[in-house]
Amino acid sequence: MTKKRKIIIFIIIIIFSIAFYSYKINVTSRGVINKMINKIEGKTLNDKFQTKIKSGNLSTDYNIEQALEDVEKLGLNTLNVPIVVNIDYSTSSNMTVDNGSKKRAIDLINKLEGKKINIILEPYPWIENGSIPETKWKPDNINDFFYNWTHNVLDVLIKDVAVPYHIDALNIGTSFVNMESSEGYMCDMVDYVRKQYKGLVTYRTNFWVTATEWEPKVTAQYEAKLNNKVFSKVDFISIASYFELTNNDINTVDNLKDALQSTTIYNRKQNVKQEIKNFYDKYKKPIFFGELGFPRTNKASVAPYDPQISDIVNNQEQANCFDAYRVVFENETWHLGFSIFAIGETSADKMYYPSNESTEIIKKWYTEERN
Repeated sequence: MTKKRKIIIFIIIIIFSIAFYSYKINVTSRGVINKMINKIEGKTLNDKFQTKIKSGNLSTDYNIEQALEDVEKLGLNTLNVPIVVNIDYSTSSNMTVDNGSKKRAIDLINKLEGKKINIILEPYPWIENGSIPETKWKPDNINDFFYNWTHNVLDVLIKDVAVPYHIDALNIGTSFVNMESSEGYMCDMVDYVRKQYKGLVTYRTNFWVTATEWEPKVTAQYEAKLNNKVFSKVDFISIASYFELTNNDINTVDNLKDALQSTTIYNRKQNVKQEIKNFYDKYKKPIFFGELGFPRTNKASVAPYDPQISDIVNNQEQANCFDAYRVVFENETWHLGFSIFAIGETSADKMYYPSNESTEIIKKWYTEERN
């Protein structure tokens, strides 16, 4: 074989490889996001997504078949797929990606191929075998934490999952309550991720409280969060939306709608809606409820983050909470969407799994125009 012929064959192989790679991205992409990434400049993220995000957060122990069933049942266009990150103690600065969880995520993503479902990939902190919530994580060495999270977690997820499987968006962290204020490290982490990954990048901050009239300290903490430059770095701003709304065991939808603009719990009078919108006003980045969940019990609006807030089951109270958020935020142009917490597993202890009443509300989200 002549040298010229070898060169021609090599070029043909390269051309076919590029064609195949393009096919994999543009034809079998799960959703509509990939083809828009980094293509539209000077427009809102809604243009990149082409639609609002209607997502579900999978439980870390999700069942793949149940996850696929829930996508259909709830009418979702996106899945938030967690990959467990094992952390020994609440003060640990080191961590490792759980290989079993990573494999299950890849198996799910493969089953979603061709189904036009967008994927948000999330490293999920699993502290002391899941006994400690991520909001209580306080690493003993902040320098080591950011280095290890970047290289032991984000590097692995990008190289093993996000890039080879054309993941639409990567959530680089969740509710780093005790780390988020390290603004420089947070911004550096976003910059590092963007060098390796061309999809959309977000960070999910935790909910907050304010009580301007009687507790200026917590309001100052909110202002510090609002001014954190990391939110200027991401493509869209994610919030774990477990806002404390009322003191009531049960509520009407109207009560909850009002509480979203002036909370009644402890008479804080927190304007949750306006405080969320302030992030959009400051950074011009769409706002996404990266976790929105309520236990199927009385007092679901009191402390939505607490699945044991009451032992009285109340499916309708959970549904009313979802419906209030729907009415207040659905038609706001700056609001990108939501992700229901949590689906993919229906065991009796899964108090956040949507009730039948909640399912009917979620199915209607973004399918009707509201005044």
